[in-house]
Amino acid sequence: MQIESLLLTTVRVQTLQGGWYLTNASGFLFQRGSRLFLITCRHVVCDPPSEHHPDSLAIELHVGGEHLSQSVRLAIPLFENGLSLWRTCADAAGDVDVAAIEIPPQLLPRDVVYRAFSPEHLPPRLESIEAGQSILVVGYPLGFQDTLHHLPVVRQAAIASSFGLRFQGQGYFLTDARTHRGTSGAPVVLRRPDDRGGGAGLPWLLLGVHSARLDVGTRDLVLDEALGLNCAWYSDVLMALTADRPA
Repeated sequence: MQIESLLLTTVRVQTLQGGWYLTNASGFLFQRGSRLFLITCRHVVCDPPSEHHPDSLAIELHVGGEHLSQSVRLAIPLFENGLSLWRTCADAAGDVDVAAIEIPPQLLPRDVVYRAFSPEHLPPRLESIEAGQSILVVGYPLGFQDTLHHLPVVRQAAIASSFGLRFQGQGYFLTDARTHRGTSGAPVVLRRPDDRGGGAGLPWLLLGVHSARLDVGTRDLVLDEALGLNCAWYSDVLMALTADRPA
């Protein structure tokens, strides 16, 4: 059976410290030239307010081509010689909640099976994307997955703010979706209107990176339901995070 290429872009992320499991999150693969990156949220790899300081990540990738029930677990260190291996950035409004970690080719098995987004999957015209459009969030809410095939689940969402206009001056837009812990780092995607998939066979536009649920401090916890809104950081930040760095 043919597995949708979109499901092969996204991996479950486990954070570890000293070999001990800490938390679950989501992440996805992004190819820039010959270099492969794992993309997730900054707060997944480092979150001082919650005293979350993992030293490595673990992800699962498929191997063996036809037998998607087979997978391999990769350990990805976050530090080397005391220096962080993950990349993040800031803009005029402050820290951006997105991180990129390069995956060295030698870590990948020879028969690994995956799909990766690339710069050609970033939306070329922001004005063509409108509030209210139906989009998808692909991830691992509460660490949940197809435990036989190690595949993520897909949640329906809608763009809930003016796309291209930084919400409250921050580098993200809003989505209307039911999300849970563990979804941080999930790709937020829109089906290409022309159905072109590029070289990776992915007929999707990568709009953003799901970060967190958004709420208001004035909400009455008894009388008012949660807003059901979420922050998704614009995907163009990946061009800065994956650019070649001076030697």
